[in-house]
Amino acid sequence: MKAKAMVLEEFNGPLLGKLLTLPQVDQGQVLVKIKASGVCGSDVHMWRGEDPRTPLPIILGHEGVGEVVDVGGSVSTVQGEQIRRGDLVLWNRGVSCGRCYYCVVLKEPSLCNQRKVYGINRSSDEYPHLNGCYAEYVLLTAGTDLFRIETDIDPAVLVSASCSGATVAHAFDLEVPKVGDTVVVQGPGPLGLYSVAFARAYGASQIIVIGGSPSRMQLCEKFGATMLLNRKNTTVEERKHKILSVTGGRGADIVVEATGYASALVEGVNLVRPGGAYLSTGFAQPVGNIELDPYTQIVRKNVKIQGVWVSDTSHTYRAMQLVLSQPELFKHMITHRFKLEDANQALQSMADKMALKAVLTP
Repeated sequence: MKAKAMVLEEFNGPLLGKLLTLPQVDQGQVLVKIKASGVCGSDVHMWRGEDPRTPLPIILGHEGVGEVVDVGGSVSTVQGEQIRRGDLVLWNRGVSCGRCYYCVVLKEPSLCNQRKVYGINRSSDEYPHLNGCYAEYVLLTAGTDLFRIETDIDPAVLVSASCSGATVAHAFDLEVPKVGDTVVVQGPGPLGLYSVAFARAYGASQIIVIGGSPSRMQLCEKFGATMLLNRKNTTVEERKHKILSVTGGRGADIVVEATGYASALVEGVNLVRPGGAYLSTGFAQPVGNIELDPYTQIVRKNVKIQGVWVSDTSHTYRAMQLVLSQPELFKHMITHRFKLEDANQALQSMADKMALKAVLTP
């Protein structure tokens, strides 16, 4: 049998439709028929060659939900359930080695130097070739952590949980919001929406979103934002003054960068109260340097600046549970749906910021 896949062979070039042979399913592997594949903003950076991890040729797509069509031997979910044909599954997009210093000693598998990620650093030249989700099938290698989806749900609603959702879950694992906190979110995209949803779930009393798209900002309000600051009709100083005025002059307990723009980080650090934390989630590729005053902006304020690199299985689980608790809300995040063969159009819709979240359905 053959499987259709959209393959990137040249940076900034079109994805090309290819027919690849379905591989034999070996011990511990799971062959999945893709039901929905998320088109992530980081896919755009990989398409353009801006992510140094990206090999060519590659089948992009690190967010997927699908139906099990074959299992190599006995394979279980992370909750100990036996995987069977016909199961709807979600999986952790990264597979770490489980043996290195980061995996075993630090218990931070997201930092594993041997971590393999579907659709990001696994070439389609590498066996078993179907290594990304812009395809009809993906072969999940042994060691992939899986979750069985028990409920009747549109698979497209869940795809973002394995990337944006898991990354934000990781951020709030590193700095946990407290009941009554003020959380500022920079950016109303998928990362920002998950930041709002998680902040609300943790009990934040004020959730302030800074962004420039009225439609995305309104969606943030639906997700739980209590204040919206449009960066296009306010200045940096006006936004700072507004946040200080509603926090007794202190600033936010936590600020989440969810934009990938260096200018946001410079502004955001100045919005954190003394003793607060700044969580940077949006940089998926190098963007250059910024200038900060260590004494005034960091040390004198005793501020924590926390980088957030991807996620692990526990974060995927938490994000999945958040979506399953309110699927109709998260359905609003999906603004565009495309057929697999229209993957180029889907990528362009994300690059042009026409789509908040685009999903491929083979």
